[in-house]
Amino acid sequence: MTKDIANEQAVPLAGSDWFDPLEAGVRQQIRSFIEGMLEEELATALGRDRYARAPGASGCRNGHRDRQLLGTFGPVSVSVPRARVAAADGKQAEWHSKTLPAYKRVTRQAETLIAGAYLAGTNTRRVRRALAGLFGGAIGKDTVSRAWRKVQSDWEAWQKRALAGDDVARLILDGTVVRVRLDGKATSLSVLVALGVRRDGQKVLLALRNMGGESEAAWRTLLDDLVGRGLAKPELLIIDGAPGLEKALAALWPDLPIQRCTVHKHRNLLAHAPKKLHAEIGADYTDMIYAPTAPEVDAKRKAFLRKWRLKCRAVADSLEEAGEQLFTFLRFPLEQWRSIRTTNAIERLHEEFKRRIKTQCLLPCAATACMLFWALVASGQITLRKVDGWQSLHVAPAKQTLVQAA
Repeated sequence: MTKDIANEQAVPLAGSDWFDPLEAGVRQQIRSFIEGMLEEELATALGRDRYARAPGASGCRNGHRDRQLLGTFGPVSVSVPRARVAAADGKQAEWHSKTLPAYKRVTRQAETLIAGAYLAGTNTRRVRRALAGLFGGAIGKDTVSRAWRKVQSDWEAWQKRALAGDDVARLILDGTVVRVRLDGKATSLSVLVALGVRRDGQKVLLALRNMGGESEAAWRTLLDDLVGRGLAKPELLIIDGAPGLEKALAALWPDLPIQRCTVHKHRNLLAHAPKKLHAEIGADYTDMIYAPTAPEVDAKRKAFLRKWRLKCRAVADSLEEAGEQLFTFLRFPLEQWRSIRTTNAIERLHEEFKRRIKTQCLLPCAATACMLFWALVASGQITLRKVDGWQSLHVAPAKQTLVQAA
């Protein structure tokens, strides 16, 4: 009599229309396939098959033990062979499988799937529910948490990696604020981000640090870490204009050209004027910043200052405060202006990061914030593309000075 391998099993949705005999049959064959792999591995280690006799055998079998394994094929109980094998010193030692290491309960692919679902913006409870059907209902919140914690070892290695081999032409620096649980209370925490642009135009995440704020000391800690890991002096710095960051950069690289983010400056201008003037300020500022040539930008800048010195002096003073750092992009080829003008490369990462964590009111701890940010990039959930105008990154910037007096 033939055995029907397509036995009925629990499925997420009831009804015969949801039963897949092919899926059920494949899953039932998983156990024998895994056990066959383990038997072959042990036979290779012993130098003979089961029940076979061979001269010079390096050990002997001594039974089996059951192990529970969770994979993308669902939960399965596997009978793992046991044996004593000769060690390098000639003594007998317990044999350990490399295919199924000790204490391994979840396959790497399953861990990747669980972590990927979590990184896609789903909290622990929702991951468990979403993957219950695939894993036969065997996944619990502890399994999700353990899979996520295994990402930590890769994160720690990434933090210490050498940067000497990265030919970084530009360095983009910015910070964001996240809410975390600290000493049982909700606390706002600053995450400092360093993003590099290599000579081939590819953006690369260089460093992440959680700090209490964006002070000079906080930024200097991050910058010293970059230099300590071998980062060469970049050719251009793109920043948001935070005072602490400017002081830290002035102390470390006083002679490097700096581009102040034009979007941040736009917000600063609006903050210095009544709301009824915002639309007019925005239109004048946009015409100036996005003028097609450097002479036109300079002319519109002078016109902007003349107009707003009379209409709202604080707006003109705020623009003058940025000085030539707001117009450093004019020294570079036209095709690079878009990628140099702003810190949008990091701002987009911030937005995507916050979108992914919006299902969690609070992150569990300070360390989790940076690790989650990095994991989203490392796993491909957030992609980093080449900057606009990367083909001309080899072109040296021109020496151009804007006239300060309007």
